Amino acid sequence: MEIQAFKAGGKFTIYQPIILYRKFTSDHIFNGYEIITAPSVLITDQNGIVIETVAIADAGDNIESFRGLITPGFVNAHCHLELSHVKDIIAEKTGLVEFVQQVMSRRAADTELKRDAMLRAEAEMYQSGIVAVGDICNTADSIPVKERSKLLWHNFIEVSGFVDAVAAKRVADMEDVYDSFEAYDAPNTSFSPHAPYSVSKALFQLLNGKTTGQLITIHNQECTAENILYEQKNGDFLKLYKNLGIDISTFTATGRSAFQSWLPYFNQQQSIISVHNTAMFEADLAFANNYSAEIALPIHYCICINANLYIEQQVPPIDMFRKNNAAIVIGTDSYASNHQLNILEEIKTIQRETNYTIPLEEILKWATANGARALALEQSIGSFERGKKPGVVLIDGLNNLQTTPQSSSRRIL
Repeated sequence: MEIQAFKAGGKFTIYQPIILYRKFTSDHIFNGYEIITAPSVLITDQNGIVIETVAIADAGDNIESFRGLITPGFVNAHCHLELSHVKDIIAEKTGLVEFVQQVMSRRAADTELKRDAMLRAEAEMYQSGIVAVGDICNTADSIPVKERSKLLWHNFIEVSGFVDAVAAKRVADMEDVYDSFEAYDAPNTSFSPHAPYSVSKALFQLLNGKTTGQLITIHNQECTAENILYEQKNGDFLKLYKNLGIDISTFTATGRSAFQSWLPYFNQQQSIISVHNTAMFEADLAFANNYSAEIALPIHYCICINANLYIEQQVPPIDMFRKNNAAIVIGTDSYASNHQLNILEEIKTIQRETNYTIPLEEILKWATANGARALALEQSIGSFERGKKPGVVLIDGLNNLQTTPQSSSRRIL
């Protein structure tokens, strides 16, 4: 908001611009990279664009004071908004193969029912402090919600098909969805493969050509059965293909893990968000580090810990990622595999499952600056740097900068 005024002879008249500010302070301020220890004040304009962070003694009057920790808005690096209508319907702890079959059988629903569920999910994400979402799209159903949303979205148009013969048709079918997002002027849209167990060699090759220089994502090594499939052409996924009537006679085991089998298909200056990764090993990370260094392929590893517990009762190898300096981001997955779409709840579970050995400051960086970089939005969100509009979120209920069961988050700007 600006009030026009003009200063003439030491007095203000109606023509000079006066910018109104908002000022925020709390017990702690996390700026996207670190927790500021000295008492400080975050200053933004009325629209939420960051002006600066200053010492409290230099901030002047009209400071809004809160108990807790102020942080930039969260980035949800992996979500399926269009599955919001199956909340609390899919059984827990069934394992991935059974989970996939349940989702496939229950994802169809009335258009109005789906839209209302997506609106509620979008509202929950906004209110709890999420500012940007990497969203998986199998249909154009989410467009009406996104058109009116205050969140930033990257729309990953997901393509699947485990038989080489149908690869071209599967891409053509999803081009209609892609075009629908383009028609509503969605600025961040790209094709992406679904998962190693659902994308054939021919389809991977087609998608490599379709995604030159783009951001892509993939569900990776969500369970050990993916590795068994690629290493031995055996395991639980053979049951899935049989149940679905999919002929995999042309599929040949690579003798390598699922990750080491699919990653080399991408060599056209893409950047990748690899999601779940619960069955990854150090050899996979070493392989990825060598490959990404060779062809300049940025890879972020997305942790969706509540979904992993919901489906497989497994926890991703977070300490392994930290030890190897992997770029970690956080996602919620969908209501099909989670009871909420709330990044702080993911952070709380990460801290609990790692016995509170990871500093909150580090995990908050995964959820803010890292997430913004992964979605190529670091110029506008992710940190309290001048000119950015990252949102302002309050976390309360902390105990010595650790989350507690009572911790909650809410947007204050």
